[in-house]
Amino acid sequence: MSLSVFDIFKVGIGPSSSHTVGPMRAAREFVLDLERAGELARVHEVIVRLYGSLALTGKGHGTDRAILLGLEGGEPDKIDPDAVEGTVARIRASERLNLLGKHEVAFDEPMQLLFQKSEVLPGHSNGMRFAGLGAGCGVIREAEYYSIGGGFIVRAGEPLSSSAAATKA
Repeated sequence: MSLSVFDIFKVGIGPSSSHTVGPMRAAREFVLDLERAGELARVHEVIVRLYGSLALTGKGHGTDRAILLGLEGGEPDKIDPDAVEGTVARIRASERLNLLGKHEVAFDEPMQLLFQKSEVLPGHSNGMRFAGLGAGCGVIREAEYYSIGGGFIVRAGEPLSSSAAATKA
């Protein structure tokens, strides 16, 4: 795998690419997978669990905000930094997420964005699990991601060497 300077230096909200850029990409990738599978419209709620370092420092480092923005389709290098606070405030006040800007669902943040502070996933200390649930609370799709540094993400079970290329797309 070769990296360029553009892979190493990322544009995105901070303060830490591991805690913001990576989680935003993972959240967006999760809802893109739902859309690609034709499952987005069936989703009635999304549950996100943060583990390890993301759970312990996530609120202070903006992981919670990055996840919300990513679920709405935000991309770290394209999001307007001046719009972040307004978007997060809207989501929190309305208790609604607009997945990929296309499909609105209820979102009770304290019950659906969970900080698993005493658990670490086996793949990395920056772990995340996403679940899209249907009308009867049945699981439509689940995915586990790791933010491995520098804004790169890897899906559980995916070889590390292919993850960097996947996150550049």
